[in-house]
Amino acid sequence: MGLLDNKRALVVGVASNRSIAWGIAQAMHREGAQIALTYQNEKLQKRVEKFASELDSKITLPCDVSSDTQIQTVFGDLSKYWDSFDILVHSIAFAPRELLDGEYLKNVTREGFRIAHEISSYSFSALAEASREMMKGRKGAMLTLSYLGAVRSMPNYNVMGLAKASLEANVRYMASSLGPEGIRVNAISAGPIRTLAASGIAGMRDFLTHVESTSPLRRNVTIEEVGNAATFLCSDSASAITGEITYVDCGFNTIGMS
Repeated sequence: MGLLDNKRALVVGVASNRSIAWGIAQAMHREGAQIALTYQNEKLQKRVEKFASELDSKITLPCDVSSDTQIQTVFGDLSKYWDSFDILVHSIAFAPRELLDGEYLKNVTREGFRIAHEISSYSFSALAEASREMMKGRKGAMLTLSYLGAVRSMPNYNVMGLAKASLEANVRYMASSLGPEGIRVNAISAGPIRTLAASGIAGMRDFLTHVESTSPLRRNVTIEEVGNAATFLCSDSASAITGEITYVDCGFNTIGMS
């Protein structure tokens, strides 16, 4: 018997087989959940359809979170397959690449600041509001992905750190809004992982080496381990956990000098 037997999960943000979202989708499928995936654009459609087939799913839906229309439409499209669902996974973050290299103040722009917050944080709120009707009465769970840069200044992370700080505050306010409806909201702050998204941050390879040599477990976390933690947080075993940021980073966040 799996942790997520008879659960339905919509995973937003799978873009490659190295992404954290893919690790989460795999773990949830392994534990019995039915999975639906979204894709940002036509370029990614075939790839995401292939991923879905590996999860015994035929549900892949377009969703560009920069569009309010698409956010609303994705749940209308999903309702053609499911009348309700239990889990929403938000694994989306973006900032213009030129803002993620060098000193924060010299690189930040008004437009880049807006984009980072809109895509990385606001989109979670928008997806939650659009999905809440389909999740009512099912003791559902929503989950997003954060990073240590939300609470510590990290080299080159820059405006994305501010967007992640916003996202973590979002988790707490969303948990307050949705708690009376029985819906829980949490985040995982994962350690650095060699994903396509991380490759856009200058110096990431060196930072991965640093974490491996200094974290208490002397290694980096994997997408499979993040997936396992996500599965627990979205299961009934975590029924009293909401509004929390859970670190899954081999203990790196706990160290002082390194």
